[in-house]
Amino acid sequence: MADGEAAAARLARGEPVREVLPGDDPSAWTALDAGVRSIACCPADHLWLPAWEKIPSGRIVAGLVREGRPLTEAQLALALCHRDGKIRRAALGPAAEHPGLLPLVVVRCSDWVPQVREPARRLLAETLDAGAAVRLLPLILRVGRRDRGDFATGLATALLRTAPSGTLAPLYTHDDRAARRYAHRLAVDEGLLSPAELARTAARDSDTVVQSLCADAALAALADGAHGDVLEPLLAARGPRARSAGVTALRRAGRPERAVEFLGDRSGLVRACARYVVRQHGGDPRAWYRERCADPAGVSPGAVLGLAECGERQDAVLLWPLLGHPAPAVRARAVAGLRTLDVTDIARLLPALDDPAPAVVRQAALSLLPSAASLDTGPLTRRTGTGWPPHVRIAAFRLLDAHSVPSRLRTAVALADDGDDRLRTLALRSLRTWGFATGPRGRAETEELLDRARRRIDELTSARPGG
Repeated sequence: MADGEAAAARLARGEPVREVLPGDDPSAWTALDAGVRSIACCPADHLWLPAWEKIPSGRIVAGLVREGRPLTEAQLALALCHRDGKIRRAALGPAAEHPGLLPLVVVRCSDWVPQVREPARRLLAETLDAGAAVRLLPLILRVGRRDRGDFATGLATALLRTAPSGTLAPLYTHDDRAARRYAHRLAVDEGLLSPAELARTAARDSDTVVQSLCADAALAALADGAHGDVLEPLLAARGPRARSAGVTALRRAGRPERAVEFLGDRSGLVRACARYVVRQHGGDPRAWYRERCADPAGVSPGAVLGLAECGERQDAVLLWPLLGHPAPAVRARAVAGLRTLDVTDIARLLPALDDPAPAVVRQAALSLLPSAASLDTGPLTRRTGTGWPPHVRIAAFRLLDAHSVPSRLRTAVALADDGDDRLRTLALRSLRTWGFATGPRGRAETEELLDRARRRIDELTSARPGG
């Protein structure tokens, strides 16, 4: 809204539309539309007016429109967004001579006033071509999500369905995610991209919707024998959705043996698909994982998690030694894998709280949380001291915060003004929970700690500016 008000004021001062609203950013045009109608009190005459109408050259816009006198492009932009529907409607006629105002014609196609909406739709139908539809598609799609906003989307779709196949090309790599999704759906429906192009798109695009859409469409062509052109880009894709689609298709493509390569993939989705294909081919994923985890020199983080995902509790014997593996990622996955197997040995997990790798400490804390009430608070309290790394201090706090009421209160009070922002935030959040609690009755220590918690909150609140 603020950006739209500022843009309206610049237009009222006579700045060119192309400088105030460069490019075709949909948010800039919709913000202008709202900003033009944003009102504020005018102290001079006690009238409520938009800020841009307090500017002399902006105050005359409505009068010029009513009198049928010529307006600059900047003034027309203001008139097309005016709070008075009659002004908006009258501005549509001269707007036809200004292609730079076509985005506002798109916006007016969803206008809540029928006498504005219908002329805007007629004007858009007369002026919009396939090239402009591509250029304005992000705005058209945004307006299309509004009530009465489907006209512009339908018009653009009709134009683009019959346009030359290369017309959509700029949208395939557009920064706007909704535009990319739209363009690829249309390309799939109309068969505008080859299976190989779809596979490369699925492997390249960062959006999971585009990945799935293009991967599924590409794999539909496997029956035509285009295995290499389709499968290889998918199997090499960075996104797990595209990779998993390629792995699943290996069985149908008659290449199930390649699925073994993906049993240790970094993605759980890809690993699950690989296990399915390997089992269908008569293989034993669990045996493969056990062999890898028994060899610390060749084990990967994905293989560790894979064993936990399909193994049994007795497989924990292979994961415990990996808590000392030189690779932090392997150590972290080993802790997570033990938790997946529902195997917890507190004495063996506690040393992992001191690991130099934050990921390992996080996983250890998650594994110990269900047993937090049984842990010795002394070592944990020491780990919250300033001499410990931040990730160790935070893990120790989380475990103490899941301990008994006195431990929680003592820890939160002690860390409420800690120098570490994240730790201080966690302590204050815990304090506020207890600050308004009645607490368990009958325990003097708990009552005293609750009083301290309330006082600490009061102190911190009064110390804040405005407190």
